[in-house]
Amino acid sequence: ITVWWGSLLLSVFCTLNIPSTRQNRLIHVYVFLSTADVDECVSSVCGVHSSCFNTPGSFLCGCSPGFHRHENGTSGPCEGEGQSPSHQMYINECSDPDVCGTNADCYNHLGGYSCKCHEGYSNYGNNQSKCIEMDCDQFEPESDGDHTPKKLKHLMSLLKNSCESLNDPRGERFTGEKLLEDLCSSSDELLSDGNIADGKTLNQFLDAVESSMRLIGPQLREPVTRMETHNTFAEVAVMKSQTPPSGRVSLSTDSALFSTSWETVVGKSYPGFAFAALVSYKDLNSSSDLLHKMSSERSDDKERSVTYQLNSKVVTAVVSNAETKQLSEPVTLVFTHVEERAESGGVAYSCVYWDEAEGAWSGRGCERAEPNSTHTVCSCSHLSSFAVLMALYPVQDSFDLVVITQVGLVLSLVCLFLCILTFQFCRSIQGTRTSIHLHLSICLFIADLVFLCGISSTHNEVACAIVAGLLHFFFLSAFCWMLLEGVQLYRMVVLVFHTTLKHLYMYLLGYGVPLVIVAVSAIAFPKGYGTDRHCWLSLDRYFILSFFVPVCIVMILNSFFFIITVWKLAQKFSSLNPDLSNLNKIRSFTVTAVAQLCILGGTWIFGFLLFQEEGTEVMLYLFTILNSLQGAFIFIMHCLLSKPVPKTQHDSETTR
Repeated sequence: ITVWWGSLLLSVFCTLNIPSTRQNRLIHVYVFLSTADVDECVSSVCGVHSSCFNTPGSFLCGCSPGFHRHENGTSGPCEGEGQSPSHQMYINECSDPDVCGTNADCYNHLGGYSCKCHEGYSNYGNNQSKCIEMDCDQFEPESDGDHTPKKLKHLMSLLKNSCESLNDPRGERFTGEKLLEDLCSSSDELLSDGNIADGKTLNQFLDAVESSMRLIGPQLREPVTRMETHNTFAEVAVMKSQTPPSGRVSLSTDSALFSTSWETVVGKSYPGFAFAALVSYKDLNSSSDLLHKMSSERSDDKERSVTYQLNSKVVTAVVSNAETKQLSEPVTLVFTHVEERAESGGVAYSCVYWDEAEGAWSGRGCERAEPNSTHTVCSCSHLSSFAVLMALYPVQDSFDLVVITQVGLVLSLVCLFLCILTFQFCRSIQGTRTSIHLHLSICLFIADLVFLCGISSTHNEVACAIVAGLLHFFFLSAFCWMLLEGVQLYRMVVLVFHTTLKHLYMYLLGYGVPLVIVAVSAIAFPKGYGTDRHCWLSLDRYFILSFFVPVCIVMILNSFFFIITVWKLAQKFSSLNPDLSNLNKIRSFTVTAVAQLCILGGTWIFGFLLFQEEGTEVMLYLFTILNSLQGAFIFIMHCLLSKPVPKTQHDSETTR
């Protein structure tokens, strides 16, 4: 190079016609400068992780193995991939045989390494994590393909394709977020269609959700992912690090909270990632057949008529730990009740899980803390799909209530029998109102007699239905005769005092209307007559309203008639020449009728609240006392306190 530059310099000199003497001097200077070399490598100009090579008049830098030059050029510091210049040391992580495990090959590169899984294993896209065995066949529908809903088949096919693509670099890759969205959408469609009704389909659905979360969880990118759709709510927590995480992890949905430790989530082996997921289903309800299987676990329920219902939304809890049948420490789940009811003698709560082997809800392995009316805390030693089961036990009537009922009904029967004899054979009081009172007493007498003898005949389904039907008919008939009394008083005051109702019309309203109501009700829902606890109308499908709606109509109409009657009476009393004798009698009749309506109607107001499961012990006693003493009240009002009874034939026409 020096000779080449010297020749080039000499040619320039000749071209410029520089004198030879001056040319020789310049050439000597150039030769001196070119031979006086300076060793630049002494000052470590290349930096660390590099080798410096001095050359005449210059130097060269070469990077150490595993490092490269940060910028283009022949000099400058060297650095490793992903690290800051001049501060990285080259480490061969693959020298540790456990870094990728036995199910993957380790490949070292500048500043890091990656694990390439063997066939049948995957690290779910986490290239520096150990590989675990893949089982894509679990997403195959069962051999009984016709039993599996089509939308569930579609979801399983989608998950299988995603599972197989994890080990196929040429296949289509799905992100964890996209798979979670597909899972929630498919769950919504299945739940909204109501296809999950039997134990086998519920097994397939819950198992598919659990397997899906094990596939989706490791592929999520964010530490916490939440997704809510119409019928599904999911929250997933993911940890990716070289060392196992520690501490507590808590997940929550709209209806439940799940809490455990990361040590429980990880388990005995840690591949480099861990996740915990909680999925809640808003419209997943179990059929009554699946719920009734709970009684087989409880010996004290076998002989009792216990009704079960889920009082929380069903949730599925999934963790990356594959061994969840017996956890090292229990997990905690807090459920929000669907129906706010405090635990009592008739209501009990249980923490249950879905037992795939039995195809039913089970309480084994789960304990509950003391629940309140809004929440139940469950502690379970395994993971699965969980819920809170509410058991409705038949409330055993206390000895006091039994005595009050029996004594009161016997007293009412005696009083009603005396009323019937009085209204039938006392000629001095015969008339339209007396006929109404007679049939009212007959209806209540038969109803009380049937109630006393057959209300507890639940052991015979047919007999119980007949008892309930008779009670339905005669209690409705009693209210219809009360309505007739209100109509009669209205006619006596507003129309003409000496007025009567035709007996045919009275019989059609007093017995015909109740008969039609009972017949239509029996045809529409025959199973509504008789319950597990009493031979009365069922609460199912609001069948009880076939009694309470007519009762409410009668009470409203009678209230209207009584208001008009009182208003007209007040006008007549204030007139110039009032017929005080007749008006006083009508006033007495009206007061008696209003009191009768309040007693009989008020009784069933308490009864309505009691049958709607809202009753307290006070309401129970009030209903029992008023219902059992109706006959005594009627005898007192219409016989003992009635003035026309002791009078002679002189007042008979007036009473008419």
